[in-house]
Amino acid sequence: MLLTMALLGQAEPAAAPETRASFAEWLDGVRSEALTRGIRQDILDQALGSIDEPLPIVIERDRTQAEVVLPLETYISRRLTPRFLSTGKQMFARHRAMLEAVEHRYGVPGSVIASIWGIESNFGRFSGVRPTIPALATLAWDRRRATFFRRELFSALEILNRRDIEPARMRGSWAGAMGQPQFMPSSYLEFAEDYDGDGRRDIWNTPGDIFASVANYLKGHGWVTGQLWGREVKVSREVARRVASTVARREGSCQATRDMTVELPLDGWQRLGVRTMSGSALPKADITASLVAGSSRYFLVYRNYHALLQYNCAHAYALSVALVSDRLRR
Repeated sequence: MLLTMALLGQAEPAAAPETRASFAEWLDGVRSEALTRGIRQDILDQALGSIDEPLPIVIERDRTQAEVVLPLETYISRRLTPRFLSTGKQMFARHRAMLEAVEHRYGVPGSVIASIWGIESNFGRFSGVRPTIPALATLAWDRRRATFFRRELFSALEILNRRDIEPARMRGSWAGAMGQPQFMPSSYLEFAEDYDGDGRRDIWNTPGDIFASVANYLKGHGWVTGQLWGREVKVSREVARRVASTVARREGSCQATRDMTVELPLDGWQRLGVRTMSGSALPKADITASLVAGSSRYFLVYRNYHALLQYNCAHAYALSVALVSDRLRR
């Protein structure tokens, strides 16, 4: 699962054709730049010494991300299985005290934290086994999003340089996302928390650090305490046509942002014909919302939803987190 990637599904502009250095020569350039950034030679030897060539499986996975390839409704149905939700309720109950304490400190609901934790690592059961540095080196070498992943590669080397984790234990997803929250290295450097105060920001094994890091990330990306993420709504075909012809789309660097409408007040959506799932009028509240449309399901999303998109910029992902959190909260 990709995490913390605002560029999900978005390729960088194509560069002009040029003669390309070999992977070995490119890696030598990484080594040289890392030394100028203050990364120690012994760290570079440990982290890069065993990398001989790019990993084809990583390139393949980058081209077939589930959040981008699968239809919205299909992805959600595969995520919100009875077994997953049952496990979620059990784990939420087991860690309720700590989740409530983290919620009190950061203002992010424990149900949202637990939902992200569950979707990213199956509630701590699996957070990836692929060595992070070779995966990031492969994606930084690949031209599709080279600039983004080169930054992440240097961030990962900085984490090793700080001795936050040993090179052999720095493992995660094919995309370089690490630990149970599946933080990209740059997000780790900015948002990972040492909640238990032991001097280490351990997002791999320590529940308090894991939960607090997720909460700190969402808070840092604009989560507003006391507000909901949004709600599923009923939209008839006629209303859908009316919305498509009269309500503009948002602008942004992320495809998911462009695939939603601009914000309107709830009474504006009411006038357009959007209703609650029970068919009643939308609540009267001084709040604005955007409409996210699948092929058969529709959602009005509020400002906090955008924090979820910052975690992973795909509606399939953000809505799955939101809907699971609602189930856990109930």
